[in-house]
Amino acid sequence: FALATAHGAQMGPVSGEFLSAHHYGDARGEHLNTRSRVGLQDLSTMGKIDVKGPDAEALVNWLVVNDAAAMRPGQVRYASVCTPEGGIMDDLTVFRLADEHFMFVSGSRNRSKIRDWVTHHAVGRRAYITDLTAAIAFPTVQGPHSRELLKRLVDGVDLDALKRWNFASGVIGRTRVMVSRTGVTGELGFELFVPADEASSVWLALFREGGAFGLQPYGVEAMFTLGLEKLYPAHGVDMDESLTPFHVGTDAFIRFDKGDFIGREALLRIRDGETATTWVGLILSNVAPVAANTAVMVDGRPIGHVTYCAHGHSVGQLLATAHIARAHAVEGNEVLVAGETARVIRKAAFD
Repeated sequence: FALATAHGAQMGPVSGEFLSAHHYGDARGEHLNTRSRVGLQDLSTMGKIDVKGPDAEALVNWLVVNDAAAMRPGQVRYASVCTPEGGIMDDLTVFRLADEHFMFVSGSRNRSKIRDWVTHHAVGRRAYITDLTAAIAFPTVQGPHSRELLKRLVDGVDLDALKRWNFASGVIGRTRVMVSRTGVTGELGFELFVPADEASSVWLALFREGGAFGLQPYGVEAMFTLGLEKLYPAHGVDMDESLTPFHVGTDAFIRFDKGDFIGREALLRIRDGETATTWVGLILSNVAPVAANTAVMVDGRPIGHVTYCAHGHSVGQLLATAHIARAHAVEGNEVLVAGETARVIRKAAFD
């Protein structure tokens, strides 16, 4: 907290008593610097739920739609955790640390919900659940210069060989860290798992070496606009328990052939039918961002609503995401938002 505020962080509450940096005084500049150079965000408020034991793999596979059994130690998978009705409780990442050892990294606001859900389903299994959120700091280093910066600091990891959706253990100074080739900016980037009581020394080391690479911190606002340009859906904004992976386009991560999992039957029924709405991007002609839940209109009637809207600083356009009727979810289709023309996009605004 003190190190973030020393850099001008404007803090706000997230997930109970935790605080996170919304911005550092210039969200647009933070966004552009991460795209062109390298940015540092503290994501320590995200949940880190440890799952260990002989039945860990079976438990994880029961809880997520992706296939945990197909993972090797050192691999990461994106997955949804669904309700029995197929609704998305959270979209998260699963890390396989060893044959009988996994970790869920959940959204900050969903940490307690996912912890309790995992704990509930562990009853009767030889699997042991520990909430490590407060024990593990989680700085993420993103941007085209991120690898070169970390090569100055991390020993024991071949960062050139580390592929996306993989992680490895190394050392920064005297601190053991886990380095994961993951992130939500759409840029080259790495997420670091650091013992919380040693996090300040890693943070300071990143800034000490980062000046030569243009390192600047960025906050939640820039994280969201970076994701918006890449058309990445966010839980609590674009999806919730009333929507399934088929509604937001993350159904490609469902592995129906792996065996049973929570929500499988409901999701099979949706797969064999069709959702009435789907999630899309929009390029707006409006001057200022519109509010969430603003209606999307065609021929004077609503066909959906906006979920998030902000300036895409890298592309110089006002962007939004929305759930709209599937018949209108066609690349280039024109709709109206707050009385102004908008164009539907089905791929990222920023390559």
